[in-house]
Amino acid sequence: MIRDVVRAAYARWVPVIGREPRPMAVDYDQAVREHWIDVISIGPRIVGLIQMMLREDHLWIENVAVRPEDQGRGLGRQLLAHAERRAIEAGCTETRLLTNAAFEANVALYERTGYVIVKREPFMGGTTVYMSKSLGRS
Repeated sequence: MIRDVVRAAYARWVPVIGREPRPMAVDYDQAVREHWIDVISIGPRIVGLIQMMLREDHLWIENVAVRPEDQGRGLGRQLLAHAERRAIEAGCTETRLLTNAAFEANVALYERTGYVIVKREPFMGGTTVYMSKSLGRS
């Protein structure tokens, strides 16, 4: 199920970057054992997920994916807010992630939700954008 959501969510980017984005090739059987993966469902159907890893000084967001037919409904923002709550509960004051600069809609979503670009670096003919968000303590 998780692999299906990710592949559907990232399929639109294949023609943009000329290859499958890295999340499409992940071994999700292994990822569910090693990372936090939380899902959002509508009825029995998983429509989105967020994959996270707790680091010493921050929560790393490895992947945010929402099925194409369910995008534009605020689910990505809900998943990001969920990750931020998990980070605060774990004692973190920051979340971090990366994305491809060509994924302009994703960069814009992250910026609208308070993420700032901290670094850009070349990667496989494109540009990786590293972003972070400082979190308030409750």
